Amino acid sequence: MNRLEPIARHWRGSLLQQGWQAWIAELRACVPAWLAWQEPPEQIHHWPLSAPVAAASTRQVLMLGADAVLVQTVQLPLAAARNLSAVVGYELDRYTPFEADQLYFVARQERRTPTHLEVTVVAILRERLDRILADCATLGLHPHRVDAADLGVDLLPAPLRPQRPTGMGLQRSLPWLCGALLIAAMLLWLNDRQRVIDVMHASVQRQKAEVAEVHALRQQLLNTRGAAQYLTRRKLAQPPLAALLNDLTTCLPADTWLDQLDVKDGEISISGQSAKASALITRIKGCRSLENAQFEGVIQPDARTGKDQFALRAHLRQETADAPTPHTP
Repeated sequence: MNRLEPIARHWRGSLLQQGWQAWIAELRACVPAWLAWQEPPEQIHHWPLSAPVAAASTRQVLMLGADAVLVQTVQLPLAAARNLSAVVGYELDRYTPFEADQLYFVARQERRTPTHLEVTVVAILRERLDRILADCATLGLHPHRVDAADLGVDLLPAPLRPQRPTGMGLQRSLPWLCGALLIAAMLLWLNDRQRVIDVMHASVQRQKAEVAEVHALRQQLLNTRGAAQYLTRRKLAQPPLAALLNDLTTCLPADTWLDQLDVKDGEISISGQSAKASALITRIKGCRSLENAQFEGVIQPDARTGKDQFALRAHLRQETADAPTPHTP
């Protein structure tokens, strides 16, 4: 018995099989006529035969009487379902008065309980079935299946079972081919869907990078604009150098000249000589451009010129720091 027979028994009559058959029927309707292969109907012949049998394209079934076979219902452990035929064949002498090599038998699982299996065993003497088949052959009957009392079994020995036609093999493989194509189509659809998702993800990431770059450029522009506006305000807040020189010329007395003038960061540093250096702080207070004037170091007399050497520092007056720039309304 084939190892797949337990699976086949569960498969027969199940809802899954019915759905599969319905789907196969739909597929057959789409198959060209030259590829389609239909299972021929069965023609039942009851034993003993009363007349020779003419050749026909139908499947020939030889139906034996109930008295021709031994039918026994047995209970087996659940583990026997893995190889039911081998288990039954090993203990066939317990269920029948014959040895296993004297019988053709079929073991069919009827019911499965939590504790055991209920199995129907149908057996017939090899010698008897071989004689029946020989008699059938002389009458022109070569059965495709041997049943007994409409039990739905096949007692025909495996070597005598006819080979299925090539068309049926193609028809059998067609559903599997269609299933494989369906699975391939689903995989291709999933792969294409994943590809679309990857493209969309890459597009989103690229757009995010572009947005981040725009934000960075905008921030850089704001920073540059703020720095430019700050420099413009600082520049406008300081008096022009010509106006500063003119203001110093007016504030400083005629007996004073400058050796050095430095303007930096809103401050002015000057050094030079004057006949009355101590009075320069008072004179510089009158300058409109300067404020907070103070000496740096001490006033030292110059013996060569007879004047005092001085150095002082003052802040540029920020009178126009808050004035609007020429580019602002």
